[in-house]
Amino acid sequence: MAYKHWLSSWLKAITALRTLYTDIALRELILKALTLPSSARLAAANQELEREISDVYDEQLLETPRDRLLKQAEIAKSEIRYRAIVEDQTEMIARYLPDGRLTFFNKAFALYFGRSPDEQLGNRDQPIILEADRERVAEFVALISADNPVVIIENRVVVAGEVRWTKWHNRMIFDEQGCFLEFQSVGYDITEFKQIEETLFEEKELAEVTLQSIGDAVLTTDAFGRIKYLNPVAKSLLACSEISAEGLLLEEVFGIVHETTRETVQNPIQQALKENRTVSLAKHTVLINQNNQELAIQDSSAPIHNREGEIIGAVMVFCDVTQNRLLSRQLSWQASHDPLTGLVNRHEFEQQIEQALHLAKLDCQIHALCYLDLDHFKIVNDTCGHLAGDELLRQITMLLQQRIRKTDTLARLGGDEFGVLLSQCLPEQALRVANQLLKCVQEFRFVWHEQVFSIGVSIGLVGIDMNSESLAEIISMADAACYTAKNRGRNRVYFAETDDQERLQQRGEMQWASRISHALESDWFCLYVQPIASITPVAQNGDYYEVLLRLHDEQGNLVLPMTFIPAAERYDLMHLIDRWVIRTLFSNWTRVVGDKQSVYAINLSGSSINDDQFIGFLYEQFTLHSILPQWICFEITETVAIANLNKARQFIQSLQRMGCRFALDDFGVGMSSFAYLKSLPVDYLKIDGSFIRNIIENPVDNAIVTAITHISSVMGIKTIAEFVENEAILERITALGIDYAQGYGIGMPRPLGSILVG
Repeated sequence: MAYKHWLSSWLKAITALRTLYTDIALRELILKALTLPSSARLAAANQELEREISDVYDEQLLETPRDRLLKQAEIAKSEIRYRAIVEDQTEMIARYLPDGRLTFFNKAFALYFGRSPDEQLGNRDQPIILEADRERVAEFVALISADNPVVIIENRVVVAGEVRWTKWHNRMIFDEQGCFLEFQSVGYDITEFKQIEETLFEEKELAEVTLQSIGDAVLTTDAFGRIKYLNPVAKSLLACSEISAEGLLLEEVFGIVHETTRETVQNPIQQALKENRTVSLAKHTVLINQNNQELAIQDSSAPIHNREGEIIGAVMVFCDVTQNRLLSRQLSWQASHDPLTGLVNRHEFEQQIEQALHLAKLDCQIHALCYLDLDHFKIVNDTCGHLAGDELLRQITMLLQQRIRKTDTLARLGGDEFGVLLSQCLPEQALRVANQLLKCVQEFRFVWHEQVFSIGVSIGLVGIDMNSESLAEIISMADAACYTAKNRGRNRVYFAETDDQERLQQRGEMQWASRISHALESDWFCLYVQPIASITPVAQNGDYYEVLLRLHDEQGNLVLPMTFIPAAERYDLMHLIDRWVIRTLFSNWTRVVGDKQSVYAINLSGSSINDDQFIGFLYEQFTLHSILPQWICFEITETVAIANLNKARQFIQSLQRMGCRFALDDFGVGMSSFAYLKSLPVDYLKIDGSFIRNIIENPVDNAIVTAITHISSVMGIKTIAEFVENEAILERITALGIDYAQGYGIGMPRPLGSILVG
């Protein structure tokens, strides 16, 4: 046998040259063991070598020391076991001669590349390395030397037509004389790691580019709140560099204070780290940067977590809203104040009355409302002109302000009418204040170009307490009291008797409640429609109408909703009226609308929004009359929506899922209209007519409508202007970009059936 012959010769050589024996022979044996051609022969070779070594040992026992032969045999067996271990490794293991020929590879290598020993051993061609990487691999290999015997290489290979990444630990094997014998390489697949690495790099690159490009300032800190990173916007706003700020706490780089009290505001980063949640600065805070410049900011700070959920830092994103805050204040002031006198206007005044009414009911507080109407103002205006009238109003304003407390509110309600809200004021005290106001105006003399005028005032006074019903009632009572003062000779105060008024109002509303119930049963209600015209090219095609409700009384006279709706609301009849309107419109749909693509807007009350059965009723009606929901638009007022915000949002979303459209009516009358708008997914905004009616003459109304139109456009909401009564208003709103117009200047309300021939 070849192995036996080789081993016998080798042992004879040992006997002859025992003193010259070196480890070269041993290494040769090891190499032969490692280069056996097949792992399948390893076990047999191992057994054969053991037998042959034993035979030779017996033959040469007298010539060779026993312990030395046993040692050499054990080494040979160890090498064979090493070969078996190498074969079982999951890592790829291979050896190459200096000329590149592959002399050995294990199972893992063969399985990975799909190569058999016959195909690969002794072959110099290495097509498995991607062409693009071969030059780089060669450069790495060239770096290996006796001083640097190990080099790690990552390269791409082609496996079954697929490009994959591998990582190799390459060691250079030298003999005792330092001669290079071969390479030993251990490798494994790192494709998945490379893919993850590439993904992470791309995400990091994207994040870096994003942070460098966005308009917001971004800073990050470590878990102790020390600054680690500032993007360019943050550096600019803070007036510092990343290097100078790195490692410092926020308060060492900039300050945050309340813009009015100048009190230091809690560090948002520390708060986010401490409470482990996203936090934002309170309103009315300003940032003071390195240049001592104050900036109004809007921010959000949040903790950063690692994979285990541990806090490793925090991020603060903020932006400069100084100009926005100034503009917001200006617009807010303009929307809530009279530009001539600087007093709060009617809208703001009514909001304050609402608040006073709320406190009266909540804490049993007592307030009072004075409604003032100047006497003889028209004489001054007609005699001396509008400039004189404006000056008179300004002087009257200063006169009245001197007679009320700081806790009271003076407002101009329009024209020559003023209002005074006396906060926490008993009736007797309120009457004294009203008489003082009366007296100071009576004693006042207005001088204009040497002309002297006496001015009087009629004052209506009404109390606000826990028994007061509503804002409308309070305003109505005060207005009526002022009218009574005028009718009784002017220049006097009339204190309305709340109890008498309540009885009259309740009696009237009870009568109306009874008449409404009878009207529903007797079909006294009727439907009118008013056209809504598209005034922009991008608005929808087809007709668009608002459905209006009218009532025929016992004498057949037409009664407008404002007469009976308050009673219907107070006595919970509105949901019945809403259902009557829907049933009546739907049952006449085929006769009136037919196949025309027409949208009909139906007003809904707060009662219907809060009625859990109402959605089911609508499904039933749509199915019963085979009407496409897309041709129906429902309207609710802004006041109703805000009063039932969560319910309104759910209600709107339910109707939109059916396919219906939704409009928010009387938009702009609330102080927080824009804030609430973000929560209401409506399709249309109907701008309150009080802004449209005077849009030509009143720059504040014009500014408000402009703002509403712009915000609506940004949010993708169509706008509808109400009270469009003439061509001038139509031209103005068209120029502002409003989508639709409604009003007497567009079309008068007419009976539903008339559109058949209209």
